[in-house]
Amino acid sequence: MKTSHRTAGAALAVLATAVLTSCGSGSGSEPAADGSVTLSFLVDNSQGTVSTAKALTDAFMQANPKIKIETETRPGGSEGDNIVKTRLSTGDMSDVFWYNSGSLLQALNPGQTMVDLTGDPVMATVQKDFLPSVTQGGKVFGVPAGTVTGGGILYNRKIYEQLGLEVPKTWADFMANNEKIKAAKLTPVITTFKDTWTSQLFVLGDYYNVQAAVPSFAADYTAGKVKFAGTPAAQAGFEHLAEVHVKGYVNEGFGSATNDQGIKMLVEGKGAHYAMLSSALPPVMATMPQAGTDVGFFGIPGTDAAKSGATIWEPAAVYVSKTTKNLEAAKKFLAFVASPAAADAVTKAVQPTGPYRIEGAKLPDNAIQAAKDLQVYIDEGKSAPALEFLSPVKGPSLEQITVAVGSGLTPAAEGAAQYDKDVEKQAQQLGLAGW
Repeated sequence: MKTSHRTAGAALAVLATAVLTSCGSGSGSEPAADGSVTLSFLVDNSQGTVSTAKALTDAFMQANPKIKIETETRPGGSEGDNIVKTRLSTGDMSDVFWYNSGSLLQALNPGQTMVDLTGDPVMATVQKDFLPSVTQGGKVFGVPAGTVTGGGILYNRKIYEQLGLEVPKTWADFMANNEKIKAAKLTPVITTFKDTWTSQLFVLGDYYNVQAAVPSFAADYTAGKVKFAGTPAAQAGFEHLAEVHVKGYVNEGFGSATNDQGIKMLVEGKGAHYAMLSSALPPVMATMPQAGTDVGFFGIPGTDAAKSGATIWEPAAVYVSKTTKNLEAAKKFLAFVASPAAADAVTKAVQPTGPYRIEGAKLPDNAIQAAKDLQVYIDEGKSAPALEFLSPVKGPSLEQITVAVGSGLTPAAEGAAQYDKDVEKQAQQLGLAGW
Protein backbone atom coordinates (compact mmCIF):
# COMPACT_ATOMS: atom_id res chain seq x y z
CA MET A 1 0.00 0.00 0.00
CA LYS A 2 1.19 3.48 -0.76
CA THR A 3 1.07 4.57 2.81
CA SER A 4 4.58 4.72 4.06
CA HIS A 5 5.61 7.74 6.05
CA ARG A 6 7.30 8.80 2.84
CA THR A 7 4.21 8.71 0.64
CA ALA A 8 1.66 10.02 3.09
CA GLY A 9 3.99 12.79 4.21
CA ALA A 10 4.65 13.89 0.64
CA ALA A 11 0.94 14.05 -0.06
CA LEU A 12 0.15 16.20 2.96
CA ALA A 13 1.35 19.41 1.38
CA VAL A 14 2.96 20.83 -1.71
CA LEU A 15 6.51 20.15 -0.69
CA ALA A 16 9.16 22.36 -2.22
CA THR A 17 12.15 20.76 -3.87
CA ALA A 18 14.72 22.47 -1.71
CA VAL A 19 18.41 21.96 -2.26
CA LEU A 20 21.07 22.10 0.39
CA THR A 21 24.76 22.13 -0.29
CA SER A 22 25.31 19.39 -2.84
CA CYS A 23 28.24 17.07 -2.69
CA GLY A 24 29.52 14.36 -4.95
CA SER A 25 28.59 10.75 -4.52
CA GLY A 26 30.58 8.32 -2.50
CA SER A 27 31.30 8.04 1.18
CA GLY A 28 33.37 11.12 1.75
CA SER A 29 37.07 11.66 2.07
CA GLU A 30 39.45 10.49 4.74
CA PRO A 31 40.35 12.89 7.59
CA ALA A 32 42.52 15.85 6.60
CA ALA A 33 45.96 16.50 8.02
CA ASP A 34 44.55 18.92 10.59
CA GLY A 35 42.12 16.28 11.81
CA SER A 36 39.07 17.83 10.16
CA VAL A 37 36.53 15.50 8.58
CA THR A 38 33.83 16.00 5.96
CA LEU A 39 30.75 13.78 6.12
CA SER A 40 28.31 13.37 3.25
CA PHE A 41 24.61 13.18 4.20
CA LEU A 42 21.87 12.11 1.78
CA VAL A 43 18.26 13.15 2.52
CA ASP A 44 14.99 13.27 0.58
CA ASN A 45 13.93 16.63 -0.84
CA SER A 46 10.65 17.13 1.05
CA GLN A 47 10.47 20.45 2.85
CA GLY A 48 10.10 18.89 6.29
CA THR A 49 13.11 16.61 5.83
CA VAL A 50 15.30 19.37 4.39
CA SER A 51 14.43 21.73 7.25
CA THR A 52 15.03 19.03 9.85
CA ALA A 53 18.35 18.00 8.30
CA LYS A 54 19.54 21.61 8.20
CA ALA A 55 18.65 22.13 11.86
CA LEU A 56 20.51 18.95 12.82
CA THR A 57 23.63 19.62 10.78
CA ASP A 58 23.90 23.30 11.74
CA ALA A 59 23.65 22.51 15.44
CA PHE A 60 26.07 19.58 15.17
CA MET A 61 28.71 21.53 13.23
CA GLN A 62 28.51 24.41 15.69
CA ALA A 63 29.31 21.99 18.50
CA ASN A 64 31.87 20.04 16.43
CA PRO A 65 33.80 22.57 14.30
CA LYS A 66 36.23 19.94 12.96
CA ILE A 67 33.43 17.90 11.37
CA LYS A 68 31.78 19.40 8.30
CA ILE A 69 28.60 17.87 6.91
CA GLU A 70 27.74 18.32 3.25
CA THR A 71 24.11 17.51 2.57
CA GLU A 72 22.70 16.42 -0.76
CA THR A 73 19.08 15.76 -1.67
CA ARG A 74 17.32 13.06 -3.62
CA PRO A 75 13.73 12.78 -4.87
CA GLY A 76 11.06 11.15 -2.74
CA GLY A 77 8.85 8.23 -3.71
CA SER A 78 9.92 5.24 -5.77
CA GLU A 79 12.53 7.26 -7.67
CA GLY A 80 14.28 8.11 -4.42
CA ASP A 81 14.00 4.52 -3.22
CA ASN A 82 15.76 3.33 -6.35
CA ILE A 83 18.56 5.88 -5.87
CA VAL A 84 19.13 4.68 -2.29
CA LYS A 85 19.09 1.00 -3.32
CA THR A 86 21.45 1.59 -6.24
CA ARG A 87 23.96 3.61 -4.26
CA LEU A 88 24.00 1.06 -1.45
CA SER A 89 24.42 -1.88 -3.82
CA THR A 90 27.25 -0.21 -5.75
CA GLY A 91 29.11 0.99 -2.65
CA ASP A 92 28.52 4.59 -3.66
CA MET A 93 26.40 5.68 -0.70
CA SER A 94 27.05 8.81 1.37
CA ASP A 95 28.57 8.40 4.83
CA VAL A 96 25.19 8.82 6.52
CA PHE A 97 21.72 8.88 5.02
CA TRP A 98 18.09 9.52 5.92
CA TYR A 99 15.54 6.84 5.05
CA ASN A 100 12.31 5.26 6.25
CA SER A 101 12.13 2.99 9.24
CA GLY A 102 9.84 -0.04 9.17
CA SER A 103 9.21 -2.41 6.29
CA LEU A 104 10.83 -0.24 3.61
CA LEU A 105 14.13 -0.59 5.45
CA GLN A 106 14.02 -4.37 5.09
CA ALA A 107 14.31 -4.08 1.29
CA LEU A 108 17.70 -2.37 1.65
CA ASN A 109 19.42 -5.49 2.99
CA PRO A 110 20.79 -3.52 5.97
CA GLY A 111 22.91 -6.39 7.27
CA GLN A 112 25.09 -6.10 4.18
CA THR A 113 24.93 -2.36 3.51
CA MET A 114 24.76 -0.55 6.86
CA VAL A 115 26.80 -0.31 10.05
CA ASP A 116 25.41 -2.47 12.86
CA LEU A 117 24.64 -0.23 15.85
CA THR A 118 23.44 -2.96 18.21
CA GLY A 119 24.59 -2.17 21.72
CA ASP A 120 26.53 0.87 20.54
CA PRO A 121 26.57 3.95 22.82
CA VAL A 122 24.97 5.79 19.89
CA MET A 123 21.70 4.06 20.80
CA ALA A 124 21.80 4.91 24.52
CA THR A 125 19.07 7.58 24.39
CA VAL A 126 16.83 5.95 21.76
CA GLN A 127 13.48 4.80 23.17
CA LYS A 128 13.16 1.04 23.20
CA ASP A 129 9.76 1.13 21.49
CA PHE A 130 11.41 2.56 18.37
CA LEU A 131 14.02 -0.19 18.00
CA PRO A 132 11.86 -2.81 16.20
CA SER A 133 11.32 -0.41 13.30
CA VAL A 134 15.09 -0.20 12.61
CA THR A 135 15.93 -3.83 13.39
CA GLN A 136 16.53 -6.74 11.04
CA GLY A 137 17.91 -10.13 11.96
CA GLY A 138 18.25 -9.03 15.57
CA LYS A 139 20.56 -6.15 14.64
CA VAL A 140 19.81 -2.43 15.01
CA PHE A 141 20.78 0.00 12.25
CA GLY A 142 19.40 3.52 12.78
CA VAL A 143 18.50 6.37 15.12
CA PRO A 144 15.19 8.28 14.95
CA ALA A 145 15.06 11.52 12.99
CA GLY A 146 12.01 13.68 13.59
CA THR A 147 8.92 12.75 15.56
CA VAL A 148 6.15 10.21 15.81
CA THR A 149 3.04 10.89 13.72
CA GLY A 150 -0.42 9.86 14.86
CA GLY A 151 -2.84 8.18 12.49
CA GLY A 152 -6.42 8.48 13.70
CA ILE A 153 -9.08 11.16 14.04
CA LEU A 154 -8.28 14.86 13.97
CA TYR A 155 -11.22 16.68 15.53
CA ASN A 156 -12.40 20.24 16.01
CA ARG A 157 -12.22 20.94 19.74
CA LYS A 158 -14.48 24.00 19.54
CA ILE A 159 -17.30 21.94 18.02
CA TYR A 160 -16.87 19.40 20.81
CA GLU A 161 -17.04 22.17 23.40
CA GLN A 162 -20.09 23.82 21.82
CA LEU A 163 -22.03 20.56 21.60
CA GLY A 164 -20.87 19.21 24.96
CA LEU A 165 -19.19 16.16 23.43
CA GLU A 166 -16.49 13.98 24.99
CA VAL A 167 -13.66 12.25 23.16
CA PRO A 168 -15.08 8.81 22.29
CA LYS A 169 -13.40 5.64 23.48
CA THR A 170 -15.60 3.20 21.55
CA TRP A 171 -16.86 3.17 17.98
CA ALA A 172 -20.44 3.33 19.27
CA ASP A 173 -19.60 6.53 21.17
CA PHE A 174 -17.96 7.97 18.05
CA MET A 175 -21.06 7.29 15.96
CA ALA A 176 -23.28 8.81 18.66
CA ASN A 177 -21.16 11.97 18.51
CA ASN A 178 -21.52 12.00 14.73
CA GLU A 179 -25.30 11.90 15.04
CA LYS A 180 -25.30 14.93 17.34
CA ILE A 181 -22.96 16.79 15.00
CA LYS A 182 -25.19 16.01 12.03
CA ALA A 183 -28.21 17.30 13.98
CA ALA A 184 -26.29 20.57 14.46
CA LYS A 185 -26.08 20.81 10.64
CA LEU A 186 -22.31 20.34 10.54
CA THR A 187 -20.36 17.68 8.65
CA PRO A 188 -19.55 14.87 11.10
CA VAL A 189 -16.80 13.13 9.05
CA ILE A 190 -14.73 14.99 6.45
CA THR A 191 -13.87 12.82 3.46
CA THR A 192 -11.47 13.82 0.66
CA PHE A 193 -11.30 11.16 -2.03
CA LYS A 194 -9.87 13.41 -4.75
CA ASP A 195 -6.60 12.67 -2.95
CA THR A 196 -7.14 8.92 -2.94
CA TRP A 197 -4.43 8.19 -0.35
CA THR A 198 -6.52 9.92 2.32
CA SER A 199 -9.17 7.19 2.04
CA GLN A 200 -6.94 4.66 3.81
CA LEU A 201 -6.77 6.09 7.32
CA PHE A 202 -9.85 4.34 8.71
CA VAL A 203 -8.14 1.05 7.81
CA LEU A 204 -4.50 1.85 8.52
CA GLY A 205 -5.20 3.93 11.62
CA ASP A 206 -7.22 1.08 13.11
CA TYR A 207 -4.22 -1.21 13.55
CA TYR A 208 -3.90 -0.50 17.28
CA ASN A 209 -7.30 -2.13 17.72
CA VAL A 210 -6.32 -5.06 15.51
CA GLN A 211 -3.24 -5.73 17.62
CA ALA A 212 -5.20 -5.35 20.85
CA ALA A 213 -7.65 -8.02 19.67
CA VAL A 214 -5.17 -10.28 17.85
CA PRO A 215 -1.65 -9.70 19.27
CA SER A 216 -0.06 -12.12 16.78
CA PHE A 217 -1.72 -10.55 13.72
CA ALA A 218 1.41 -8.91 12.21
CA ALA A 219 3.50 -12.10 12.43
CA ASP A 220 0.66 -14.33 11.24
CA TYR A 221 -0.20 -11.92 8.43
CA THR A 222 3.42 -11.90 7.26
CA ALA A 223 3.37 -15.71 7.29
CA GLY A 224 0.16 -15.82 5.26
CA LYS A 225 -1.75 -17.44 8.12
CA VAL A 226 -4.40 -14.73 8.58
CA LYS A 227 -6.12 -12.26 6.28
CA PHE A 228 -8.04 -9.01 6.68
CA ALA A 229 -11.21 -10.70 5.44
CA GLY A 230 -12.29 -13.27 7.99
CA THR A 231 -10.49 -11.54 10.87
CA PRO A 232 -13.23 -9.38 12.46
CA ALA A 233 -10.84 -6.92 14.11
CA ALA A 234 -8.92 -6.39 10.85
CA GLN A 235 -12.01 -6.14 8.67
CA ALA A 236 -13.48 -3.55 11.05
CA GLY A 237 -11.53 -0.71 9.43
CA PHE A 238 -13.26 -1.37 6.11
CA GLU A 239 -16.60 -1.56 7.92
CA HIS A 240 -16.02 1.79 9.64
CA LEU A 241 -15.25 3.39 6.30
CA ALA A 242 -18.46 2.03 4.82
CA GLU A 243 -20.62 2.92 7.84
CA VAL A 244 -19.83 6.64 7.96
CA HIS A 245 -20.88 6.84 4.31
CA VAL A 246 -24.07 4.82 4.75
CA LYS A 247 -25.13 6.96 7.72
CA GLY A 248 -24.75 10.12 5.65
CA TYR A 249 -22.04 11.57 7.85
CA VAL A 250 -19.65 12.60 5.06
CA ASN A 251 -19.47 15.97 3.33
CA GLU A 252 -21.14 16.74 0.02
CA GLY A 253 -18.73 16.47 -2.89
CA PHE A 254 -16.44 14.13 -0.97
CA GLY A 255 -15.33 12.46 -4.20
CA SER A 256 -13.81 15.66 -5.55
CA ALA A 257 -12.58 17.13 -2.25
CA THR A 258 -8.83 17.43 -1.64
CA ASN A 259 -6.74 16.97 1.48
CA ASP A 260 -6.07 20.72 1.63
CA GLN A 261 -9.82 21.41 1.49
CA GLY A 262 -10.46 18.81 4.18
CA ILE A 263 -7.97 20.36 6.59
CA LYS A 264 -9.45 23.80 5.91
CA MET A 265 -12.98 22.50 6.64
CA LEU A 266 -11.78 21.00 9.91
CA VAL A 267 -9.85 24.03 11.12
CA GLU A 268 -12.67 26.42 10.20
CA GLY A 269 -15.20 24.30 12.09
CA LYS A 270 -17.30 23.29 9.07
CA GLY A 271 -16.59 19.66 9.83
CA ALA A 272 -15.87 17.90 13.11
CA HIS A 273 -13.77 14.82 12.32
CA TYR A 274 -11.14 13.93 9.73
CA ALA A 275 -9.43 10.52 9.64
CA MET A 276 -5.91 11.75 9.00
CA LEU A 277 -2.27 11.92 10.08
CA SER A 278 -1.22 14.50 12.67
CA SER A 279 1.50 15.61 10.24
CA ALA A 280 -1.24 17.30 8.18
CA LEU A 281 -1.35 20.18 10.65
CA PRO A 282 2.07 21.90 10.80
CA PRO A 283 2.07 22.76 7.05
CA VAL A 284 -1.10 24.89 7.49
CA MET A 285 0.01 26.71 10.64
CA ALA A 286 1.36 29.68 8.70
CA THR A 287 -2.04 30.50 7.19
CA MET A 288 -4.29 28.97 9.87
CA PRO A 289 -2.44 29.23 13.18
CA GLN A 290 -5.58 28.17 15.05
CA ALA A 291 -4.94 24.63 13.74
CA GLY A 292 -2.43 24.27 16.56
CA THR A 293 -4.97 24.89 19.31
CA ASP A 294 -8.41 24.19 17.83
CA VAL A 295 -7.65 20.72 16.43
CA GLY A 296 -7.05 17.73 18.66
CA PHE A 297 -6.34 14.05 18.04
CA PHE A 298 -7.74 10.74 19.20
CA GLY A 299 -7.15 7.18 18.10
CA ILE A 300 -9.78 5.44 16.01
CA PRO A 301 -12.09 3.96 18.64
CA GLY A 302 -12.51 0.20 18.97
CA THR A 303 -14.97 -1.94 20.90
CA ASP A 304 -13.46 -1.80 24.41
CA ALA A 305 -13.20 1.57 26.15
CA ALA A 306 -10.65 0.16 28.61
CA LYS A 307 -8.28 -0.62 25.75
CA SER A 308 -8.70 2.65 23.87
CA GLY A 309 -5.44 3.61 22.13
CA ALA A 310 -3.86 4.99 18.97
CA THR A 311 -1.89 3.88 15.93
CA ILE A 312 1.36 5.70 15.26
CA TRP A 313 3.77 6.13 12.37
CA GLU A 314 7.36 5.92 13.58
CA PRO A 315 9.82 8.59 12.43
CA ALA A 316 12.34 8.01 9.67
CA ALA A 317 15.89 7.22 10.72
CA VAL A 318 19.50 8.13 10.01
CA TYR A 319 21.81 5.26 9.08
CA VAL A 320 25.56 4.82 8.49
CA SER A 321 26.75 3.25 5.25
CA LYS A 322 29.18 0.36 5.60
CA THR A 323 31.41 2.03 3.02
CA THR A 324 32.06 5.13 5.11
CA LYS A 325 35.70 6.05 5.68
CA ASN A 326 34.70 8.24 8.61
CA LEU A 327 32.97 5.84 10.97
CA GLU A 328 33.94 7.62 14.19
CA ALA A 329 32.64 10.97 12.94
CA ALA A 330 29.52 9.36 11.51
CA LYS A 331 28.71 7.73 14.84
CA LYS A 332 29.30 11.03 16.60
CA PHE A 333 26.73 12.64 14.33
CA LEU A 334 24.19 9.86 14.96
CA ALA A 335 24.72 10.17 18.70
CA PHE A 336 23.87 13.85 18.38
CA VAL A 337 20.77 13.13 16.23
CA ALA A 338 19.54 10.88 19.04
CA SER A 339 20.01 13.52 21.76
CA PRO A 340 17.67 15.99 23.49
CA ALA A 341 19.87 18.81 22.17
CA ALA A 342 19.12 17.70 18.61
CA ALA A 343 15.40 17.54 19.37
CA ASP A 344 15.54 21.10 20.70
CA ALA A 345 17.32 22.27 17.54
CA VAL A 346 14.74 20.60 15.31
CA THR A 347 11.81 21.96 17.32
CA LYS A 348 13.00 25.51 16.64
CA ALA A 349 12.90 24.84 12.89
CA VAL A 350 10.04 22.38 12.42
CA GLN A 351 6.77 22.14 14.37
CA PRO A 352 6.70 18.59 15.85
CA THR A 353 3.74 16.42 14.78
CA GLY A 354 4.09 14.21 17.82
CA PRO A 355 6.56 13.10 20.50
CA TYR A 356 10.24 12.42 19.87
CA ARG A 357 11.64 8.90 20.21
CA ILE A 358 14.55 10.19 22.28
CA GLU A 359 14.81 9.83 26.06
CA GLY A 360 14.75 13.25 27.69
CA ALA A 361 13.39 15.06 24.63
CA LYS A 362 10.30 17.07 25.47
CA LEU A 363 7.58 18.65 23.40
CA PRO A 364 7.65 22.44 23.70
CA ASP A 365 4.87 24.19 25.61
CA ASN A 366 3.60 25.65 22.35
CA ALA A 367 3.41 22.27 20.57
CA ILE A 368 0.25 21.67 18.58
CA GLN A 369 -2.58 20.16 20.62
CA ALA A 370 -2.68 17.04 18.42
CA ALA A 371 0.96 16.31 19.33
CA LYS A 372 0.19 16.75 23.02
CA ASP A 373 -2.78 14.40 22.72
CA LEU A 374 -0.58 11.81 21.04
CA GLN A 375 2.00 12.16 23.80
CA VAL A 376 -0.60 11.00 26.32
CA TYR A 377 -1.25 7.78 24.41
CA ILE A 378 2.47 7.03 24.24
CA ASP A 379 3.08 7.90 27.89
CA GLU A 380 0.25 5.57 28.93
CA GLY A 381 1.56 2.72 26.77
CA LYS A 382 -1.59 2.77 24.64
CA SER A 383 -0.09 2.97 21.18
CA ALA A 384 1.01 0.56 18.48
CA PRO A 385 2.95 1.14 15.26
CA ALA A 386 1.08 0.93 11.97
CA LEU A 387 1.20 -2.50 10.32
CA GLU A 388 3.79 -1.30 7.79
CA PHE A 389 6.32 -1.02 10.61
CA LEU A 390 5.71 -4.62 11.64
CA SER A 391 5.22 -6.45 8.34
CA PRO A 392 6.74 -6.10 4.85
CA VAL A 393 3.46 -7.24 3.28
CA LYS A 394 1.92 -4.20 1.59
CA GLY A 395 -0.31 -4.05 -1.46
CA PRO A 396 -0.34 -1.24 -4.03
CA SER A 397 -4.10 -0.88 -4.51
CA LEU A 398 -5.44 -0.20 -1.03
CA GLU A 399 -6.30 3.43 -1.75
CA GLN A 400 -8.42 2.48 -4.75
CA ILE A 401 -10.17 -0.21 -2.73
CA THR A 402 -10.88 2.09 0.20
CA VAL A 403 -12.23 4.82 -2.10
CA ALA A 404 -14.72 2.30 -3.48
CA VAL A 405 -15.71 1.06 -0.01
CA GLY A 406 -16.00 4.59 1.38
CA SER A 407 -18.11 5.66 -1.62
CA GLY A 408 -20.61 2.86 -1.13
CA LEU A 409 -19.56 1.09 -4.35
CA THR A 410 -17.96 -1.96 -2.74
CA PRO A 411 -19.19 -3.76 0.41
CA ALA A 412 -16.72 -3.73 3.31
CA ALA A 413 -16.18 -7.50 3.37
CA GLU A 414 -15.56 -7.53 -0.36
CA GLY A 415 -13.08 -4.67 -0.04
CA ALA A 416 -11.15 -6.56 2.65
CA ALA A 417 -11.05 -9.64 0.42
CA GLN A 418 -9.86 -7.54 -2.52
CA TYR A 419 -7.03 -6.18 -0.43
CA ASP A 420 -6.01 -9.68 0.67
CA LYS A 421 -5.75 -10.56 -3.02
CA ASP A 422 -3.87 -7.36 -3.73
CA VAL A 423 -1.02 -8.20 -1.33
CA GLU A 424 -0.47 -11.76 -2.59
CA LYS A 425 1.76 -10.89 -5.54
CA GLN A 426 3.93 -8.59 -3.47
CA ALA A 427 4.32 -11.18 -0.69
CA GLN A 428 5.28 -13.79 -3.28
CA GLN A 429 7.86 -11.45 -4.79
CA LEU A 430 9.41 -11.10 -1.35
CA GLY A 431 9.63 -14.89 -1.17
CA LEU A 432 7.68 -15.07 2.07
CA ALA A 433 6.67 -18.51 3.25
CA GLY A 434 2.94 -19.24 3.37
CA TRP A 435 2.01 -17.27 0.26
